[in-house]
Amino acid sequence: MLNSPVSNELIINSTPKGDRIALLQDKRIVEYHLEESEPHFSVGDIYLGTVKKMVTGLNAAFIDIGYEKDAFLHYHDLGPNINSLNKFTKEVIAERIKSGRLDNFKLEPEIDKHDKIDKVLSKNTLVLVQVVKEPISTKGPRLSCDISIAGRYTVLVPFSNGVNISKKITAKTERQRLQRLMSSIKPANFGVIVRTVAEGKEVDELDKDLRESIAKWDAGMAALKSAKPRDKIIGEMSRATSMLRDLLNENFDSVVVDTPELYQEARNYVLNIAPDKEKIVKLHQGKTKVFEQLGIEKQLKMLFGRSVSLPQGGYLIVEHTEALHVIDVNSGNKSNSEADQEATALSVNRESAKEIARQLRLRDMGGIIVIDFIDMKKAENKKLIQDIMKEEMKTDRSKYTILPLTKFGLMQITRQRVRPEMNVITAENCPTCGGTGKITASIAISDIIEHHLEHILENQNEKKPTIIMHPFLQAYFTKGFPSIRMKWYFKYKTWVKIIVDTSFGITDFKFLNDHNEPIELIG
Repeated sequence: MLNSPVSNELIINSTPKGDRIALLQDKRIVEYHLEESEPHFSVGDIYLGTVKKMVTGLNAAFIDIGYEKDAFLHYHDLGPNINSLNKFTKEVIAERIKSGRLDNFKLEPEIDKHDKIDKVLSKNTLVLVQVVKEPISTKGPRLSCDISIAGRYTVLVPFSNGVNISKKITAKTERQRLQRLMSSIKPANFGVIVRTVAEGKEVDELDKDLRESIAKWDAGMAALKSAKPRDKIIGEMSRATSMLRDLLNENFDSVVVDTPELYQEARNYVLNIAPDKEKIVKLHQGKTKVFEQLGIEKQLKMLFGRSVSLPQGGYLIVEHTEALHVIDVNSGNKSNSEADQEATALSVNRESAKEIARQLRLRDMGGIIVIDFIDMKKAENKKLIQDIMKEEMKTDRSKYTILPLTKFGLMQITRQRVRPEMNVITAENCPTCGGTGKITASIAISDIIEHHLEHILENQNEKKPTIIMHPFLQAYFTKGFPSIRMKWYFKYKTWVKIIVDTSFGITDFKFLNDHNEPIELIG
């Protein structure tokens, strides 16, 4: 029996803090990102930096690119063609080179892999750098001088000449076809990395993708001529658009956004890279927020806690330390439902492996992850759990390594971390008591709402108000016969609409007028 294709949906919710992005597979969240509205140092951004400090003991340098802490650049991240990059940067800034093309540019010899950084860089010099890790915890960004421009099918590598094919493309004839094709269409002194999604694509699609990356490089070099230190020279596209670039395929069902600006950006991008899929981009215009309507808000609250429940009764405990992450697998009430202990352990561990793979991607957990599975005696069962974990993590876009289970039932995973770990606060402080445990006003919240409603209807002449509130409050006002809302109808001769929002605290509420605009509350 063939497996049905997995449906993919990208849901984007714009908030005052930034854009919340959820990737759903079969309606379940597998990735969640918050793209903050304030300036951010994103992976892929290229800056004109200044060497602030040389640390020969670490064989590294600290570079000022405008972040509160200087960014870190190790010798091994300079790239073999750093001298060519530095020479070209100086020539462009001095306006001796007029474009980003490298046809007539003479490449410098590659640097020795085992040399020292002070042979290449010196204090206060300008250097073109690319962010490879965003600021995490107390550390500034991590940088590379091995510049690359990512497209949908290819990655453009200036100052190189090689053509490298993704290892995931295994067919020999296809690898040879792509090698010949890219060697014939790439410009001189540019290398190309062919991505997995390029498999089977026609020459016109690959050529268009490559030309777009070259145009991006050219625009960056034009900006470099008048750039000041700390300036962003080439910006990576927004997180949502970059996810579309990397993930969009025939199984993508919809891209739902809730602002006209984001809708236009996503629609234009899809129209450019896959015109036949233009109709999958939709603008959410309902009165209920998109995350609320699609059940994403509820999923987020349930998935980011310390304890994660499994459908069949087991649960996971997720702990974070400075050095590593620990995930403990527990059988819960599942322990009574199987014939013997080994069968129970295998059943819970199988289910846990699938959820853990999802959690690693969802929370973007990086570094070392240690998983304490329930002990199993049979070697074939241990091998099965490792195989399941490998299969479930195939769609993970981060680099990772999975080690076999030890005799103590521990599995170790290393996963590349390029962004701060995603976390959603699921333990909520009471908005009334601020977490002190002393509640004085929350029992009177219904009276406060009724007081405001009376004032709005009788003194502010609002005709059809809507109240957004927590589900508990909604139940209080609408359940029973006659309900409190029904009494309002008889008293004020108007029907008050009530909308539930689970992201609200139990004492939070908001009034809207009949144009869906917030009503200013008096007194």
